[in-house]
Amino acid sequence: MLDKAIREQIIALINKEVVPAVGCTEPMAVALCTAKATEVLGGRPEKIQALLSANILKNAMGVGIPGTGMIGLPIAIGLGALIGKSEYELEVIKDLTPESLEEGKTFIKDTPIEIKLKENNTEKLYIEVTCWKGDNSAKAIIAGGHTHFIFVEKDSEILFNEDFRSAKEQADSCALNLRMVYDFATTTPVDEISFILKTREYNFRAAEESIKGNYGHCLGKTIDRPLAHGIFGNSIFSHIISKTASACDARMGGAMIPVMSNSGSGNQGICATNPVAVYALENENTEEETIRALTLSHLTAIYIKQSLGRLSALCGCVVASIGSSCGITYLMGGDYDRICFSVKNMIANLTGMICDGAKPSCSLKITSGVSTALLSALLSMEGRHVTSAEGIIDDDVDKSIHNLTSIGADAMMETDAMVLDIMTCK
Repeated sequence: MLDKAIREQIIALINKEVVPAVGCTEPMAVALCTAKATEVLGGRPEKIQALLSANILKNAMGVGIPGTGMIGLPIAIGLGALIGKSEYELEVIKDLTPESLEEGKTFIKDTPIEIKLKENNTEKLYIEVTCWKGDNSAKAIIAGGHTHFIFVEKDSEILFNEDFRSAKEQADSCALNLRMVYDFATTTPVDEISFILKTREYNFRAAEESIKGNYGHCLGKTIDRPLAHGIFGNSIFSHIISKTASACDARMGGAMIPVMSNSGSGNQGICATNPVAVYALENENTEEETIRALTLSHLTAIYIKQSLGRLSALCGCVVASIGSSCGITYLMGGDYDRICFSVKNMIANLTGMICDGAKPSCSLKITSGVSTALLSALLSMEGRHVTSAEGIIDDDVDKSIHNLTSIGADAMMETDAMVLDIMTCK
């Protein structure tokens, strides 16, 4: 068992990275920044400017805004200004009503809202919102994390200023490796980590909400229909795919329901939760086994994101699916070696899947990731894995992970720029 001080540090990290979010985290972070600037301004803005990093723009262009039936940043910014409360963080617009939605629609028609790419910016997660009312102005900046304010200003008076890079280094001071992740998940007293069951509660509820409507591409509902049962069977596999895709359908389609996110992404939270939780239920694992498997899944995703970064050209479902594969392997009775095998199998298969923004079709990518998670787990339980003689896999599992994140964070930067150019020019 890890020392109590280390356990407490890891628990604090999980509680920081696994949090509720309503809707896609990128437009909600922009709404949050707008809400903060509006609060500092002290009145309804007459003009708003949002300067955003390319990755924020990419992930906010095509996704549904919860409870609005609308897509994109203008309505998110408008609602952030009208009803947003910065204390709610990524649930910033949870007070939305039909009346305030209509008010928001009128607001974005009548109020100049400028949305631009932040020039000469190297931070992938960067949001700068300035609001004006008469001769008064207020500015708020979020960087490095979806709820991490680094700068607040009113009428050229700086109210708050932080070097977010030093803060990021402090936040990442809990340096993990896969062995530590495994030991923490499997040996920590279960009462210390039972809070992770909240992820199942939130993300199952999102899947159930999806059944009530026709969200996104209805992939989850499609997989649960007779034709799909004829292809995939009415099996644990199809139930996992359906429950995971359904939650993503609802979230990307604009359902006004929170999900439990992971490392700033609701889809990653869903993908790290639902496959593991469904498998545990259908395999009749104990509650303790479920808690440990969910902890293993979420903490593995957090560990990988430490070197990948919150936003990248690599689809986040790759990261979260690696986590869920580890959790499922554990539920199958796999030990640390088998879990390492699963990780290597995942990296060998899914490396290179691009992120082309948050949107309803993310459910298709999540389904690909979860399918691979199950295949990788099954193969690992047979004692089989992709070896260091093949591709980017190393004998050292942590080196394999860093090979993945190096490709996603560095080598795919040009791909990321090309994807954004295609998205903004069509």
